[in-house]
Amino acid sequence: MSEASAGDGPLIRLRGVVRAYHRGGAELRALDGFDLDLARGGFYALMGPSGSGKTTLLNLLGGLDRADAGEVRVAGEDLARLTNAELARWRADHVGFVFQGFNLLPVLTALQNVELPLRLTPLSRQKRREHALHALSLVGLADRVHHRPRELSGGQEQRVAIARALVTDPKLILADEPTGDLDRATADQVLDLLVRLNAELGKTIVMVTHDPLAAARARTVVHLDKGKLGRVEEQAGAAPAQGA
Repeated sequence: MSEASAGDGPLIRLRGVVRAYHRGGAELRALDGFDLDLARGGFYALMGPSGSGKTTLLNLLGGLDRADAGEVRVAGEDLARLTNAELARWRADHVGFVFQGFNLLPVLTALQNVELPLRLTPLSRQKRREHALHALSLVGLADRVHHRPRELSGGQEQRVAIARALVTDPKLILADEPTGDLDRATADQVLDLLVRLNAELGKTIVMVTHDPLAAARARTVVHLDKGKLGRVEEQAGAAPAQGA
C-alpha cells in the first residue's frame, strides 16, 4: 500500500487477530479474534486486568511479536507479509518505544543512548549527534546530554527514553507502563510530555497503563478483557498538560 493510500484510513487496523501461548500443554490466548482501529494522531490508553492482552497487543503493533492469525496493519503495512529483516527496518522507521524500566545502557551518556536508533540509518556521525541533541532539547534535557543514567533522576531517565523514541521521527510511539516506576509528581511530568508530543507534534501514542490518572490524560481509553476488545471511551475532556 502506498503512503498516500495509507493516509486515507486508520493508522492501525487489526482484524481477527489471535496470539496464543502454550504452557504445560495448555493453550492460552492472549488475544482471541481481536479487532481494532486506531486513528492517526490519537492518544490511546490501553487498560485492563493483568493477562487481558495489553502488552501482547503493544508488541504486535510494534513488530516485536507476530500474530498467529489475523491481520495486523500499521502505517499502511501488513506486518505478517514482512520478513524479519524487513520488519526490523520497518520498526526502525515507524515506531518509537518507551518502557517502564527505561532500558538505557548505563555506560552510555544520555546523548549516546538517544543516538543508538540512528546507528541503523545512513546518517553521518555529525547528523546523528544533531538529531539526538534536538530530541533531548524537545524533552527538556539539553543540559544533561553528557550525564549517564546513574547521574539522572528517574523522571530524567524516562525523558531520555522518550527522546530515544522520538529521535527517528516515528509515526507511532508505544509506551508500556511509562510511569509505573515513578512517583506521582514525576509521572505527571512525563505524562505532560506525552500530551505535548501528541498535541504539538501529532505523534500517535498508544500507552499501556493500570493507572486511572495516567489514562485520564489520553483522548481515548481502550479496555481489554481476556483477549477481547471491551468498551472504548472517548474522553473529550482529557486532562491537558499540567503546564498548559
